[in-house]
Amino acid sequence: MDMAVDVRIIKQHLIDPEICIRCNTCEATCPVDAITHDSNNYVVNADKCNLCMACVPPCPTGSIDNWRSMPVHRAYSVEEQLGWDDLPPELTPSELERMGVPAEQQAEVAPAEPGAPQTTAGGETAFNSAQYGSTIPPWSAAHPYANLYGPKAAHKHLTATVVGNVRVTEVGKDNDTHHIVLDFGSTPFPVLEGQSIGVVPPGADANGRAHHPRQYSIASPRNGERAGYNNLSLTIKRVLEDPLGQPVRGVASNYMCDLKVGDTVQVIGPFGTSFLMPNHPRSHLVMICTGTGSAPMRAMTEWRRRLRASGKFEGGKLLLFFGARTQEELPYFGPLQNLPRDFIDINLAFSRTAGAPKRYVQDLMRERSADLAVLLSDPNAYFYVCGLKAMEEGVVLALRDAATEAGLDWDTLGATLKRDGRLHLETY
Repeated sequence: MDMAVDVRIIKQHLIDPEICIRCNTCEATCPVDAITHDSNNYVVNADKCNLCMACVPPCPTGSIDNWRSMPVHRAYSVEEQLGWDDLPPELTPSELERMGVPAEQQAEVAPAEPGAPQTTAGGETAFNSAQYGSTIPPWSAAHPYANLYGPKAAHKHLTATVVGNVRVTEVGKDNDTHHIVLDFGSTPFPVLEGQSIGVVPPGADANGRAHHPRQYSIASPRNGERAGYNNLSLTIKRVLEDPLGQPVRGVASNYMCDLKVGDTVQVIGPFGTSFLMPNHPRSHLVMICTGTGSAPMRAMTEWRRRLRASGKFEGGKLLLFFGARTQEELPYFGPLQNLPRDFIDINLAFSRTAGAPKRYVQDLMRERSADLAVLLSDPNAYFYVCGLKAMEEGVVLALRDAATEAGLDWDTLGATLKRDGRLHLETY
């Protein structure tokens, strides 16, 4: 006897491969591991996705916010999605009928409802650090412009000229980091601290497809790496060896780090509308980062420094927690030492210093828990976290513990930080 076919219809969550810049935000944010990727695409597994929507607000391009009405038995598989170059069109009512979905059932599409809380193997509710990250900017942030250039924008690419490329870490055998300055000439390209751009490497991959854009955070303030000029800077690390000592040649990072002054680069963006700094006087910034996650923190710090030098702005506290494996691998170590101590409070953590115990940014935060508790209680204090995904949980737990030790209710405070755009998480 033939098995009955399940003709229920669902709203299948899909990612637009034309717009996606492969920044990994969605996969890092998804609490049920429904998102995966290969060298071509990021995709959503319909069997795992519970429509919790956690991945939608953080996406910088909007590529994640795509849906198709599909019969359950014909939902697009992970394998199908990995091979896409663009999204398939929405199925027509007649196509759905041919698949066995009666007309009266086509309006009964499963709604996007929040999924169940995640639990550990022991049945306890897991700590989900991502739930506290805000997707709205501080109330006083400047208005951001986004998606001015890209595959589905009015202008697909913008050509920028390299006007600077300097190494900002000592050369190591496994990686080094470059500070790269791009100039846009007479073409407007407005950006804010905390935004990012996409760089389109030339050439094609092994399958003959054009390389996808790679996302990089902007490391310069809104009025340019050189004040008053239409340029910006990026902080890019290229990995030279993998953990086993085998050579690595990343497509975009090596392309960018090898650029010479006068070379041109294809750029899309800018991206990002929430990881922005407050503009109101006496607002405080707590910046927590590792490695090249320092890029937006450098941009924010430099903008505050320029405002201070102009005498036009009375800024609040700047508190920086910055981590790297060693001092030699810490980007901008030299310039950091030249910043006035009454301007910024710098705390450095090194996890691979010979003869010294491993220290991470969350360890330094716990040592400063009393100071952090004061800032957590201050509605004018804003917290920014940028770096590897592995740091996120430890950092948010350190904030939670600082609040709890000070007698603050974390559930209430955490919700307030998110609602008021005061805690921003950008990890990858």
